[in-house]
Amino acid sequence: MLIEGNESNFNQLVNNDLVLVDFFAEWCGPCRMLEPVLDDVANDRSDFDIVKVDIDKNRALAQQFGVMSVPTLMIFKKGELIETKNGFMPKELLVNWVNEHK
Repeated sequence: MLIEGNESNFNQLVNNDLVLVDFFAEWCGPCRMLEPVLDDVANDRSDFDIVKVDIDKNRALAQQFGVMSVPTLMIFKKGELIETKNGFMPKELLVNWVNEHK
């Protein structure tokens, strides 16, 4: 399940063991390509959360984390930012990247 993150719930959402955050925009082509990949991963895996943050609706969050392009993917562990990657990622690469941080 994909979780919608926003400025009021973000800190609580990323406080779990392992969380993948997708900073995206509705108008972004690569973001739309990434959405079904994230849906697949969310359906396959329950050992980490996936939080989607719309940068146009949550500008303060995007600014806080220095999001300059979308999609920007971030891995959080117990509230701490561990790693950031930009751009589309195929499912296999995305899953491998998350697994590196388990």
